Amino acid sequence: MSRLLPRSRKQLAALWLLAAVASAAQAFEWPSFGADKAVSASGTIQVVFAPEDDAAGLILQALNGAKKQVLVQAYSFTSKPIAQALIAAKLRGVDVQLIADREQASKMERNRVSEIAAGGVPTFLDGEHQSAHNKVMVIDHGTPNATVITGSYNFTNAAQFKNAENLLIIRGNKALTDVYARNWQRHRPHSFSFHQP
Repeated sequence: MSRLLPRSRKQLAALWLLAAVASAAQAFEWPSFGADKAVSASGTIQVVFAPEDDAAGLILQALNGAKKQVLVQAYSFTSKPIAQALIAAKLRGVDVQLIADREQASKMERNRVSEIAAGGVPTFLDGEHQSAHNKVMVIDHGTPNATVITGSYNFTNAAQFKNAENLLIIRGNKALTDVYARNWQRHRPHSFSFHQP
C-alpha cells in the first residue's frame, strides 16, 4: 500500500496540479466549432488521387453536365481544359462565377483567370484573405444532381501530372452542397471584380 502513496512534495504537487486541471477541464465548456455545418451522409463520394487517376477528366465530365450553376473558388488555376469547360458552360447558359486568389491571379504567366474572365465568366478576386486557398466547385446546388468538388487538387497542370493530390466528387448531397454554396456567397462580398490588365 505504501508504494501507491506519494513519497515527496513534488509528487504531491504534481497530483494536486493534475486534479486542478481535471476539475477545470470539466468546468470548461468546449466550443462546438462547425457544429452548424454538420450534415448527414447521402449521395455518393468519388475519391480520386492524382497523378494516378484522371482528376481533370472527372472535373471536365462534371462541368460538361452542369445545367444551372457552377460556383468556383480557386487558388492556382493553370489548367486550360478546365478553364475552357467553364467558359463553354457559361456560353450554353449556365451561371458560372469564379472567386480566385488575388496574388495567384496577378501571376499572369500560365494563369487562366484572365482567360476565364475574357470568356464572359464573372470573375472576382478575394480581397480579404492573405491566401484564398480554397479549391472548390459547387455545381447545380439546390437540385437532385447537386455536386461538390473539393480536395487538395488545384485546377492546374501540376496537380494532374506532377503532384500527389486528392480530390473528392460528392454528388447528391443537397445539404452539403448548400453549405459550400453559402460559403462561396460569404466570400463574394469581400471579393472585387477582376479587370483585364
